[in-house]
Amino acid sequence: MGDERGQASVELVAAMPALLLAALVSLQLLAAGYALTLADGAAEAGALALASGGSAAEAARAALPGWAEDDVAVSVRGGTVTVRLRPPSPLHGLADRLAVTSSAHARPAR
Repeated sequence: MGDERGQASVELVAAMPALLLAALVSLQLLAAGYALTLADGAAEAGALALASGGSAAEAARAALPGWAEDDVAVSVRGGTVTVRLRPPSPLHGLADRLAVTSSAHARPAR
């Protein structure tokens, strides 16, 4: 019995890096999904603004939270508004790879 006293502690310490990595991956995937939802809403807001004669790029940017200000690219071609958004991430290179894109189409106002 004396040989097994620290067994659970050793196993817990050994498993901690794997648990932390799994938590980090899960949170990063949730952030990417959240970014996609935000990009969808921003593209739709831009398309609605375009349909009503307003600035699609300004409307799309206004539909996003403040943290996304430096992580978004909005383009307007014809009646299509495209929003590319990088999710928040502690690793800059990973955020570039997980960037999401969403588009919405509307007829421009006449």
